Amino acid sequence: MTDRRVVILSADDDVGVAIRALSPGDAVADGVVARTAIPAGHKVAVKPILRGRPVMKYAQPIGEALVDVAPGAHVHTDELAFVPGTERRAVAAVARPLPDPGAATFMGYRRPDGRVGTRNFIGVVASVNCSVTVCRRIAEVANRELLPRHPGIDGFVPIVHGQGCGMSTGGEGPAILRRTLAGYLAHPNFAASLLIGLGCEVNQIALYAKAGPGAQVTAFDIQEVGGSRAAVEKALALLEPMAAAAATLVRDEVPASALTVGLQCGGSDGFSGITANPALGAAMDRLVAAGGTAILSETPEIYGAEHLLTARAEPEIAAKLMARLDWWKDYVAATGASLDNNPSPGNKRGGLTTILEKSLGAVAKGGRSPLVDVVRYAEKVTARGLVFMDTPGYDPVSATGQVAGGANVVVFTTGRGSCFGCRPTPSIKVASNTDLARRMAEDIDVDAGRIVSAGVAVDTVGAEIFAEILAVASGRPTASEAFGYGDDEFVPWHIGAVL
Repeated sequence: MTDRRVVILSADDDVGVAIRALSPGDAVADGVVARTAIPAGHKVAVKPILRGRPVMKYAQPIGEALVDVAPGAHVHTDELAFVPGTERRAVAAVARPLPDPGAATFMGYRRPDGRVGTRNFIGVVASVNCSVTVCRRIAEVANRELLPRHPGIDGFVPIVHGQGCGMSTGGEGPAILRRTLAGYLAHPNFAASLLIGLGCEVNQIALYAKAGPGAQVTAFDIQEVGGSRAAVEKALALLEPMAAAAATLVRDEVPASALTVGLQCGGSDGFSGITANPALGAAMDRLVAAGGTAILSETPEIYGAEHLLTARAEPEIAAKLMARLDWWKDYVAATGASLDNNPSPGNKRGGLTTILEKSLGAVAKGGRSPLVDVVRYAEKVTARGLVFMDTPGYDPVSATGQVAGGANVVVFTTGRGSCFGCRPTPSIKVASNTDLARRMAEDIDVDAGRIVSAGVAVDTVGAEIFAEILAVASGRPTASEAFGYGDDEFVPWHIGAVL
């Protein structure tokens, strides 16, 4: 039920969400008025809730009542908490027809091996932190001196990080870094890449001799060419013919099945799970129906909602997802943390109270398509359809893994106003509320807040997001690209000891 003040998502729910700030006495539901001032995006009780009982939202428990709560009362951190073992309602697997996306196409760059890029960059990639400054200098000079001579490319992107040495040669940490860098070197949005090492690091450039099928990669070490300035000079000489070749490429019409879209949410608020995330899910259902791939991630932020995914997965895929969640429980326990160390302070100011509530809203980004695969961080995504990639919830780290896995577009929903880009992949920002879309218009591409502010249907906004994805994939700059985000958001997941 929706009125001008409150949205109630299910008849089973104990709470509604304030569409706008409520004053005492404002109508909440039939026979219920607000008892106190309640901020927009926050929860208000629509029926009596007894202490110790599950509190329902999305027809699912989002935590346990800490006190008796009267109808019309604010329900937040003083009234509600996560309690391990809170019973979750089972969800039956339901076959849902996917929407017909029509003959969806975009204008992309066909690579010789069949991959398709949405951008035409050249990468300057550091194998180790010791070569970061040189890589930045190379990209800076190349963008200043070479790019004007080769306007057919989008630019030179420095891919730099703080790892590559002071680590073991084996184990999960180095393997993750190698997968991540190899994924970027072979990314379809890079026409070619230049890999630069120092020479004595653990993460040797020889490890990337075969970065991936079709990857155009050249590499050298700074120590071998005579130092930092010599490395810049050599790099510019190597980049000139790369740029000349890349500049001859032109966009060609390709089917939407060539798209792999990474799904992110950051700075979420109480509206994210009822506007931006479901609308993005509707867009992904269109993409999957067109034969494309959607990557859902952020494993700690599906905790408590994993049953919504396993219910639409084959048993072996469901088992893979549960195995990753079990790994995370052990991982955080070893550091003295827990998976309920969430939501963040900003999430709470926006109306989210527990990890269960946040997760139930976050999984909506994946739409209603079957879950067809679960992959490790930065692993190449090969399945078509909805795929889950195991990543942390921290947005830059998560998106880095998705791009390494092949995402050639990222869509990022936000309620508080996250600022983010991830070159070479364009990042589309979707606002969960219209106030944010107006206040930070220079950072937002789509206003999904109209679902509550203007009564626009979720599916209508989903269709708009899908159209925006096709336009951006065809070359339309996103807000984050226009500002210049993307050079500093490459953050590989760091696991293991620093030696």
